Amino acid sequence: MNDGKLVILAGGVSSRMKKAVNPGENVDTRLINEADNKEKSMIGVGSDRRPFLDYLLFNARESGYNDIVIVISEKSNAIKEHYGKKDSDNEFHGLNISYAVQRIPVGRVKPLGTADALYQALNVKKEWSGNKFTVCNSDNLYSQTALKLMLDSQHPNALIDYDRDALRFESERIEAFAVIAKDEDHYVTDIIEKPTQAQVEAAKEDDGRIGVSMNIFSFSYDQILPYLKVVPLHPIRKEKEIPTALKMIITEHPKSVYAYPLSEHVPDLTSKTDISIVQKYLETHFPNTDFWD
Repeated sequence: MNDGKLVILAGGVSSRMKKAVNPGENVDTRLINEADNKEKSMIGVGSDRRPFLDYLLFNARESGYNDIVIVISEKSNAIKEHYGKKDSDNEFHGLNISYAVQRIPVGRVKPLGTADALYQALNVKKEWSGNKFTVCNSDNLYSQTALKLMLDSQHPNALIDYDRDALRFESERIEAFAVIAKDEDHYVTDIIEKPTQAQVEAAKEDDGRIGVSMNIFSFSYDQILPYLKVVPLHPIRKEKEIPTALKMIITEHPKSVYAYPLSEHVPDLTSKTDISIVQKYLETHFPNTDFWD
C-alpha cells in the first residue's frame, strides 16, 4: 500500500466565500446557501452534489497518497459528517483520513493562519517524523501531476512553481499571487506576497516566464516543524503563514527549497463567483460521476 502523506488545510473562516454574490451572477440558490453555511471545500459543486474536496482527495489517491490529515475548524461539521466522524483512521475509498482542529484563540475572530494550521496537523501526526509530506489548500483542485511531483520530489523541501500565464483567472487576481524568485539552479530564494511590478520584473526568468505559488508544498517534517513553532505573525494580516516559515528555512539553509515548474490551470473555489466556473470545469474534466469505484 502507498503511504504518501498529505495535509489539507480546511480550517479557515472563508470570509471571501461568505460575501454576497455579485449582481447578475447565475449561481444555484442551493449552492449559495451551502457557501454561506458550510466549509467552502464541502460545497456540492460536482455532479450529484459531490463536494469539491472529493475531487482533490481523488487526485491525491490516484497520485499515491494514502495518509491524509484534514485541518478543520472547531465548528466544522460537514467534513467529519462526510469523511468519517472519528478523530483519526477513518477509511474513505482507500484513504486513511484523520483530523487536526485549528481553534480560534481568545480575542481573535479568525484562526492564526496557515503555519499554525500546519503545526496543528504535525502535532497529531508525530509518527511522520523522519519523513516528508505534502501540504496544500482545500479550495484549490491540484492536478495529479502537481501532487505526484511533490510526492516524488528528492529534495527535502519543494513547491510547485506555476507559470502565471497558464492560470485562467482575471488579471487583477493573478497579479496578486505570490511571485517566486529562484536562483540559476531553480532553488527558491524568495516568495513575494502581493508583489509590486518592479518585484515581478526582478523575478522574471530569462525567457520572461513568471512563476507564482498556489500554496502546494512538500516539506521535511523535521526541518519545517521548528520554524512553525517560532514563525512570527504577519505585520499586516496578523497571521502565521507557511511562506514566512519557508523563507526562514531558506535564510538558514540556502538551496533547501526546490521549485518545480509547471504550466497548467488550478481551479479555485475562493468566492461565490468561482462556483459556476468550477462546475463547468468539473463537468469537462470529471465526466465519470462514479470515479471512486
